[in-house]
Amino acid sequence: MIGVAVPVKDLVNAKQRLLPVLEPAQRADLARAMLRDVLRALTGAELDVVWVVTRDAAVIATARALGADILAEASNEGHTAAVAHAQAHAARQGLRVFATIPGDVPCVTPHEARALVQAAASSPSAVFAPSRSGLGTNGVALSPPDAMPLTFGEPSFQNHLAAARRRGLTPRVLDLPRLGLDVDTSDDLRALLAEGPATESGRLLAAWSLADRPALDRQVMVRRVS
Repeated sequence: MIGVAVPVKDLVNAKQRLLPVLEPAQRADLARAMLRDVLRALTGAELDVVWVVTRDAAVIATARALGADILAEASNEGHTAAVAHAQAHAARQGLRVFATIPGDVPCVTPHEARALVQAAASSPSAVFAPSRSGLGTNGVALSPPDAMPLTFGEPSFQNHLAAARRRGLTPRVLDLPRLGLDVDTSDDLRALLAEGPATESGRLLAAWSLADRPALDRQVMVRRVS
């Protein structure tokens, strides 16, 4: 069996790095839309199980509405702890491949999700897909699920490659450009806008009432929240 985990913290505190450009309600709406985009892609990839790792009731409702299973956290201890929780669960369940991607990669496609897990078909395997910057790790697939521990936060990508080698694994790198776009900064918002209306997140961002498009470059985005 193949399982993928999507860690998501509470929507109220989501996307803190976008505080200069988005209002609190906007950040929560965008985080929810991105999660839905990610879960739709994973559903389209036809994996055996999709877990959302969270303790937030709104996230749980969104995930269940799209057919994902929930791995509840007792507390919000961060991305690395959430992935470790799911990784241990996958190992206990006897999964053949464990994968994880974040909940803020709205442009990921079913094809990319399948490519990630299929690259770990043989065991042992450690497969990594970098973020657009090349510093972060936006996709991981491991076989077996406990092949190595994972630690996130830039520069996690190079750290993961080095950690895999220390464990005698030969890491495989996949360039998956749509998975590579995680939305954390105003530059990422511009990149998401440039992708057009293919995602719920892109449509949401385009629909917001902006004072003018160059305002995004000045880190000023205005929306009238009713």
